[in-house]
Amino acid sequence: MAARPAPTPAPAGPAARTAPKTHRGEVLRTERLTPGMQRVVLGGAGLDHFTVGDYTDHYIKLLFPIEGVRYPEPFDIRRIRADFPRDKWPAQRTYTVRGWDAERRELTVDFVVHGDEGLAGPWAMRARPGDVLHFGGPGGGYAPRADADWHLLAGDESALPAIAASLERLPAGATAHAFVEVAGPEEEQQINAPDGARITWLHRDDRPVGAALTEAVRKLDFPAGEVQAFVHGEAGFVKDLRHYLRIEREVPRERLSISGYWRLGHNEDGWQATKRDWNTQVEAEQEPATALPTAS
Repeated sequence: MAARPAPTPAPAGPAARTAPKTHRGEVLRTERLTPGMQRVVLGGAGLDHFTVGDYTDHYIKLLFPIEGVRYPEPFDIRRIRADFPRDKWPAQRTYTVRGWDAERRELTVDFVVHGDEGLAGPWAMRARPGDVLHFGGPGGGYAPRADADWHLLAGDESALPAIAASLERLPAGATAHAFVEVAGPEEEQQINAPDGARITWLHRDDRPVGAALTEAVRKLDFPAGEVQAFVHGEAGFVKDLRHYLRIEREVPRERLSISGYWRLGHNEDGWQATKRDWNTQVEAEQEPATALPTAS
């Protein structure tokens, strides 16, 4: 994908919740990238009106029917939410757009899989050509800025698709440090990043999620100039790195894309129900510190 300057993302803030337009994708093919990552490529006429913008962290909301519930055709999530009780609404899962080929009308989504655990991962492992998946979106809010002196990207497996897409968008000569924490060496992937991008793979092994990642980012000797940072993954370590970047390193908020994609001990429904409160608490804990007067 050709590199191009991206607009400055607007600061995050509350937004009205509206149901996005629903798209219908048909599975074209699948690929096992690593033992813990499954790729699904969607296509078909249902993507004729799908498009993405400049963001490299575009995400879509996958909609999985509740077993035993029949939904009217054409599938329309707004109509379903208006006509069906809440417990009959399709389950929703959020996934990053790994790639969009506008010419071929093909949408690539990578799924973290943990055997039979969860909803979307097992679906991806069972998916076969011709299977149908409805989804809404895309949303998004980050892309590498042309005016950044260097780029910092950090995350776990859940952020890997967005990190990879962002690295592949960087222009030749861009300076970037990317840290990706995965279970072990078998989970490393090939990423077509420019020569100025250094990718550090961190193997979790038996350590807590995010421990190796947080340690590596803290040990990084920051290059000179303005950084733009993208930090996503499990909410606990993201909170720690947010404190490091905002408070200790004093990186301006407008140069940060940072939030939890998931949280230990919560499924997506539980995390999405509490995420706004979590973010508000983190802001309350961390932002006031930046306004304290410095000692003379």
